Amino acid sequence: MPDPSNKVPQQETILKSRIFDVVRKTEYRDGKERIRDIVMHPGAVAIIPVLPDGRIVLIENWRTACEEHLLEIPAGTREPNEEPEKTALRELAEETGFRAGAIRQLTMFFTSPGILREEMYVFLATDLTEGETNLDDGEEIQTRIVDFEDAVAMARSGEIKDGKTVAAILLYAMERLEQEGSSN
Repeated sequence: MPDPSNKVPQQETILKSRIFDVVRKTEYRDGKERIRDIVMHPGAVAIIPVLPDGRIVLIENWRTACEEHLLEIPAGTREPNEEPEKTALRELAEETGFRAGAIRQLTMFFTSPGILREEMYVFLATDLTEGETNLDDGEEIQTRIVDFEDAVAMARSGEIKDGKTVAAILLYAMERLEQEGSSN
């Protein structure tokens, strides 16, 4: 009987959509064939916009998959070969109208690595100036500005249900705590 571990992994595209593909991967590990369907996503960014007084700019966004409005930080999908920082600046302006005078990456993580190949880059945007939004067709977004402490409380209580927003706000809260601790 042939050894399945000697077989070359296979991959076929089973769905192509406007934004992502779904591929079926067949791998051979531990002498067993393993088949996985994976969503291949071009990557995305999320931005924590912080006003000079420390308040956070959130958006209320209709999410069809959840069938509800969610509180989130601004975010969006990267264009092909677009650097994450450029995507972050573009999405911040489009969704909130704010432009960042300074931006820096806080982290990168995989959003749902069991089924999805999406890298999420999280940025902190400061030195904000207000301008006009430029929403994509069909986007239903309202800006909500909240105190930093309220944003943390909403992330902890479950009022904010969006995973990238919860992770980003709590990561930023940890950074602020560390900065406060080092300044004392």
